[in-house]
Amino acid sequence: MSFLASIFSTARKTVAAIDGAPATLNGVAAAVANVIAADGQIEDAEIDAAVNGMVSHPSLKSFTPAQIEKAVGDALRQAKSRFGRNENNTAIAALVTKPEDIRQGIFLIAADVADQGGIGDQEHVALENIAKALGVDKAKLLAA
Repeated sequence: MSFLASIFSTARKTVAAIDGAPATLNGVAAAVANVIAADGQIEDAEIDAAVNGMVSHPSLKSFTPAQIEKAVGDALRQAKSRFGRNENNTAIAALVTKPEDIRQGIFLIAADVADQGGIGDQEHVALENIAKALGVDKAKLLAA
């Protein structure tokens, strides 16, 4: 199986395994929020990109757009303070018990949002923190 076919296979397994799990939605929203807030600015265009990316992502297909928007909004409100970002980190770290392919999929959702407009230095730091919390290889996943 080629490397690309392996990635798609992993993505399909991730969809099946995390679909419908509220803790996963909250963890993904927390990861996305920490990436968006990494540069100290929360812009409407970034929020729209995050919500649209999550709504269209197959692993979150069982959630309504309103549920996704609420989860992102809650996580973004938390991301405005150090305490809140730490709470978001706790939600992300709670997902470390998920199988590796699921944790990789969660990281890739955050990375896809970070990719909106290019990944800057601060977003790289946020992604590194997310990767550490999830126990995944950031460099390998970003290179895929």
